[in-house]
Amino acid sequence: MTVTTTDIPQRRELKTALPGPNSQALAARRSQAVAAGVSSTMPVFVARAGGGVIEDVDGNVLIDLGSGIAVTTVGNSAPRVVDQVQQQVADFTHTCFMISPYEEYVAVAEKLAELTPGDHAKKSALFNSGAEAVENAIKIARYATGRQAVVAVDHAYHGRTNLTMALTAKAMPYKKGFGPFASDVYRVPTSYPFRDPEGMTGEQAAQRAIGTAEKTIGADQIAAIIIEPIQGEGGFIVPAPGFLATIAQWCTDNGIVFIADEVQSGFARTGAWFACDHEGVVPDLVTTAKGIAGGLPLAAVTGRAELMDSVHAGGLGGTYGGNPVACAAALGAIETMQSDGLVARAAEIEQLATATLRQLQASTPAIGDVRGRGGMLAIEIVKPGTKEPDAALTAAVAKKCHEQGVIILTCGTYGNVIRLLPPLVISDELLTEGLQVLGQAFAELA
Repeated sequence: MTVTTTDIPQRRELKTALPGPNSQALAARRSQAVAAGVSSTMPVFVARAGGGVIEDVDGNVLIDLGSGIAVTTVGNSAPRVVDQVQQQVADFTHTCFMISPYEEYVAVAEKLAELTPGDHAKKSALFNSGAEAVENAIKIARYATGRQAVVAVDHAYHGRTNLTMALTAKAMPYKKGFGPFASDVYRVPTSYPFRDPEGMTGEQAAQRAIGTAEKTIGADQIAAIIIEPIQGEGGFIVPAPGFLATIAQWCTDNGIVFIADEVQSGFARTGAWFACDHEGVVPDLVTTAKGIAGGLPLAAVTGRAELMDSVHAGGLGGTYGGNPVACAAALGAIETMQSDGLVARAAEIEQLATATLRQLQASTPAIGDVRGRGGMLAIEIVKPGTKEPDAALTAAVAKKCHEQGVIILTCGTYGNVIRLLPPLVISDELLTEGLQVLGQAFAELA
């Protein structure tokens, strides 16, 4: 039997104040059982979700503009994902690919070779989370090059494990108190058009980064540079045209592995299969997770076959990496993206939302910048007439939206960016209503 969530009304509906009594009761239980370090953006507990909405345990229906941080790109409990998962669970749930392999892992790797940038020979290794994929990409680059140094950029976010915390730029809440961190990790400036000197091109920003790396590390010591083609937690920063291509060419010229961290920006999210595609950049390695499997934990490193094959047998893997149920979900999610035209749908969402956000910007001096691609959009909030970040207003606007039943997320090194990550299956009507609530919040608070 196919289980779907199409019976959830695709409209915002608040039956109680948020949080309702059932969510409050669960919150009380949570406070006694769950570590305080695990935080939540919304104070409501979920009962069901599908399409562009989430229904809580009190019957409130909220507009979802977060997608579980870019995970439920195809919507929650998407029918093809549910079908594939149910069939796989009935067959077997785990054998460990390193012990006795199965076709689903191979099929996902084949899809990754087909969809990731470039037409060269590629291979993949599957893992559980974006941070795990990033760690393994670094392992592969170091092994293949025989070098140790790794370069990340300002405003980067790559995960919460020890090595990925070293790569991540933002201290609070991700790094504070958790050191010492992995060594031989260095940071260089990135391209941040809203905050770079006026008129700086992408090529100039890239040369600034390259100059810093060559002076402080030495190109011949660098194993890899890792960059999010559109930065996520750092503020949905879209680099100026030419930045990524210049960095990639410098890597090629100096035997450095160029790693594109597409954990948040990949799988149709930006109106292309991968954000690198917008710039025509072909990375040596690509890390993916989040949107790959419709909500189940799966991640991958995909790259040039000669790099992926450089590591000795047994050097890559993990007990749950490429779990068969998660692989089945990924095949269902990718089929949904392809069959339902979600790459094109992301571009439609960009067109609709950006027009509304720019109108809002024109009437709201606190909105300093509107940026993003596809269904990965953001507004940066500043003190009017300046570029000084206004984290307090950002938090207040987000809170007001949450109270009105619209899930939005914040981000940014300075805590002053509102990011929008709607499921790509959201209707125009729901998206428009969510943006109207956002506009009303600014009207009341800005």
